[in-house]
Amino acid sequence: MATVAAAIEAEPDGVIALDPGMAAIWELAASLLKVRDNDAHTLYAFGIAVALLDTHPEADAAVVLPAIMLHDIGWSQVRASEVLQAIAPGGGRPDLVLLHEKEGPRLAAGILAEAGYDPTKVPASLDIIDGHDSRREALSLEDAIVKDADKTWRLSPHGIDTVMDWFGLDREQALRLCR
Repeated sequence: MATVAAAIEAEPDGVIALDPGMAAIWELAASLLKVRDNDAHTLYAFGIAVALLDTHPEADAAVVLPAIMLHDIGWSQVRASEVLQAIAPGGGRPDLVLLHEKEGPRLAAGILAEAGYDPTKVPASLDIIDGHDSRREALSLEDAIVKDADKTWRLSPHGIDTVMDWFGLDREQALRLCR
């Protein structure tokens, strides 16, 4: 085993490490992300957002990263028994999608304040969270990155597996649904 451990890079490409500011936000948000596997979804989407930021250096990472980290905390305010109804194929419950989008910024504002996050960046992050699923057009490049990172997760192996589990689908059905 020692030879395998020696071959592992200390900081391999593609592994996301949270800086102290993002780690503080994660610690404050993690309990609100237990709904619908959003804790894992958030970390995958965060990694995708970091990769997208690498291709768009003009984007403000200080707006994107807290927005993607906190974009789904509003689901914690929706009854667990109704969460999957909200996103079910065929229309779901758009009222619950809107509820999570409205509750998200309220909760995120408190988390960002408690974490001591730069107050000049907070309003833009909150604007992104509010409407990230229902808004069809992005407000900004930063909003587009959050929207793309959030939705791209669906096509990851973790996303497909999660969707399969949510709706009792096989892999092919989940792929078709997520496309």
